[in-house]
Amino acid sequence: MINRYAYVSMTGAKASTEQLAVTSNNLANGLTPGFKEVISAFRAVPLRGDGEPFQGNGADSRVFAIDTTPGSNFTAGSVQTTGNPLDVVIKGDGFFAVRRPDGQETYTRNGKFMVDENGTLKVGRDIPVVGTGGLITIPPNATIQIAEDGGVFTQLPGTQFLNQAGKLKLVNPNPNSLQRAEDGFFDLPGTQAPPDGTVRVAQGAYEGSNVNPTLAMVQMIDQSRLFDLNFRALQTADQNARAATSLVSLSRG
Repeated sequence: MINRYAYVSMTGAKASTEQLAVTSNNLANGLTPGFKEVISAFRAVPLRGDGEPFQGNGADSRVFAIDTTPGSNFTAGSVQTTGNPLDVVIKGDGFFAVRRPDGQETYTRNGKFMVDENGTLKVGRDIPVVGTGGLITIPPNATIQIAEDGGVFTQLPGTQFLNQAGKLKLVNPNPNSLQRAEDGFFDLPGTQAPPDGTVRVAQGAYEGSNVNPTLAMVQMIDQSRLFDLNFRALQTADQNARAATSLVSLSRG
């Protein structure tokens, strides 16, 4: 049977390694527009005298670490003012609705938009922005104005009139109901969020990442030290096991 002392140290080392990976990912996305910090947490599970977590018999002589469901920090990131008419920031709560290549609607705070060769408004190469009436198409060489309510208007060169190209689908679901996907967007499992007329935006700026690089660096140092501590405990457990084996061998000799 695996030495329980070694098992406790092993789970601690595993937990600190996973936490270090999460922190490294946060730090790598410190400049990603609209990125929301991933929060990882671990909890101690008591190991009872007969080896059964929580409901075994005996005293809580040891504990081992397990990871809990990771969450996200939805506090707003810093606003980066650019003057670019394709940059849009949400003022307060809310999300932009975008569409994955497979057609699934998903949500993001990233308002650094672009227009592809077909005139489609996108947030990434293959991620079109969703409007209340479908995709939003911008005519060639047109100037763009985006209203506070998400209305997208275009003006062709040589004209004085604004034409509405569409309206951004702005939503405001409960953040606790959102699930972060592997691509960094947020999904609402089993349904789509309805448009919310109270969400307001501003043109010429975008929201940056809410990751604090200094804090992330400090966390990485702490997590590295925690891993070293648990690894040393594993080495001590191995040394103790070898010493015990030697004593048993000598007593039998």
